[in-house]
Amino acid sequence: MADHKPSRIKPTVVIVDDAELFREALKAAFTQEGFEVTGLAADAMAAIDLAREHEPDLLMLDLLMPGMSGLEVVGTIIKASPSTSVVLLTASESAEDLLAAVKAGASGYLTKDTPLPRLVESMNDVLAGGAALSSAMVGKLFAAVRDLLPRRGRVAGRRPELTGRELEVLRLVGAGSTSRQIADELFISQNTVRNHIRSIHVKLGVSSRFEAAKRAYSEGLIEGPWR
Repeated sequence: MADHKPSRIKPTVVIVDDAELFREALKAAFTQEGFEVTGLAADAMAAIDLAREHEPDLLMLDLLMPGMSGLEVVGTIIKASPSTSVVLLTASESAEDLLAAVKAGASGYLTKDTPLPRLVESMNDVLAGGAALSSAMVGKLFAAVRDLLPRRGRVAGRRPELTGRELEVLRLVGAGSTSRQIADELFISQNTVRNHIRSIHVKLGVSSRFEAAKRAYSEGLIEGPWR
């Protein structure tokens, strides 16, 4: 009896690029490396339809195309086919575009000057759950992340943004007023006072009235003796 070996399942790929020659070159490169090209298209909206229809393992998507850009549809493609890894192809070496691609959920960002054999080879990393990034973009990614870190620190160090009413409640809390006294002073219900205090605790990151008053004083939000 002949020994029948199971055929190897080929990874599938859809290629979307408005440049026909580049599209065909990519198709040839992927086919040569054992991929099955299940769809070709020239615009971003067609990419969504092909993703939904074929649910490919990979979708190679041009960043800049007439009408809608690749960046604008990455999220929609992933929703249409959650198992598909989207890799953006572009001539742009902009760090802003790179970060936007990462935020949108792309699994790769490759410049079009990447040699096709290397480009296709890097897709094995994506299929294994990794990511693909052109060498020209690695340094820009680290620089962009480095620039974001101090900015995040400044955001974390901003004074809490309390509403005017919350500041009034906090001022009375700092003066030692009870919830009933605060309610009478501001002509609101005690339940509303408690809601304001809960909100103040969350915004200030504290768990008691004393901590709230002390934090508010240290931030210059109210005047008081809490040091």
